[in-house]
Amino acid sequence: MLLTWIAEVADEPLVLDPTDRRLEWETNTWRLGADQDGRALRVPEVVAAFERTAEGIRLRIREMGFAGMATFYVWRDEQAGQLGCSTGSVAADKLPFGSAYLTTDDLGAVVEGFLSDPAPGLVAWSDLEAEEGQSEQPASEPEAAPFRVWVRSVGPVSF
Repeated sequence: MLLTWIAEVADEPLVLDPTDRRLEWETNTWRLGADQDGRALRVPEVVAAFERTAEGIRLRIREMGFAGMATFYVWRDEQAGQLGCSTGSVAADKLPFGSAYLTTDDLGAVVEGFLSDPAPGLVAWSDLEAEEGQSEQPASEPEAAPFRVWVRSVGPVSF
């Protein structure tokens, strides 16, 4: 089912409007989970599916006559236990994330983390409880490590 969902992303509505990034995000962003059968997939199968989807989106953008920059990107949302993907009229270093990320050409590493997660989207109760003698909130939150985002230029402008 996961491979089908990835393929369907290439045919979903697509909005590229550099003046309305919110509309782009809301229209072009997809979150994909996997059932037990999806967890049995191999990394190369999922990578190939995303590469085909990126190519399909690139062809659609060309047919639309869009002359600006466009990026298709995939990331792993560890908290939700999902893969996310989106297309935007932005450069790879300007993706609309609220935290630090690292772009990568290695989609396999992003997919591997997703497929090998034994309990996607679940956080152990013990990880949420404060240890005895500790306050519920630390004095300062440690900054989260950047997450990896696979990027592919799909617009006619290279960057």
